[in-house]
Amino acid sequence: MADPAASGGAGGLPQFDLAQWPGQMIWVLVVFAVLYVLFAKVFVPGVGGAIDAREAKIAGDIAEARRFKAEAEAQAKAAAGEMDQARDNARQVAAAAKKEAKTAAARRRAEEAGRLAKGFEEAEARIAAAKTDAMGHVRAIAAGTAAAMIERLTGAAASSAEIDGALGAPAAQA
Repeated sequence: MADPAASGGAGGLPQFDLAQWPGQMIWVLVVFAVLYVLFAKVFVPGVGGAIDAREAKIAGDIAEARRFKAEAEAQAKAAAGEMDQARDNARQVAAAAKKEAKTAAARRRAEEAGRLAKGFEEAEARIAAAKTDAMGHVRAIAAGTAAAMIERLTGAAASSAEIDGALGAPAAQA
């Protein structure tokens, strides 16, 4: 090992040796100056630039997000307007279809009512014809019935002139 006395020191740590302080101070100043220059010219501007770039990126992203939000709101408003218009169109189409269906139903009801009325008229005409025909036979049936009753009650047949006289003159046909 090296002898501390041979190196001119009293032994111990060189930092505490006052004879070496001027050289240590010069090196401390040189190292400080180099570090100061490095920090001032390289590290701090780099970090500051990164911070500024990050802030600019965030500000740009926020601006872009606001722009997208405004576009989305505009598109949502336009879509809501289109939905309202589509609802109105659907209501109009439904109202027109309903009106058309009512018109068609009314037309079919009117046609059916016409057919029924025609059928009622035909039925009434047939009933009137059957009534007239039946009324025409009533006199003959009454005459036949009267002749049968007279014969049964009296035992003698009545003449058709007597039966016609008993029934009276034929009434006007209704």
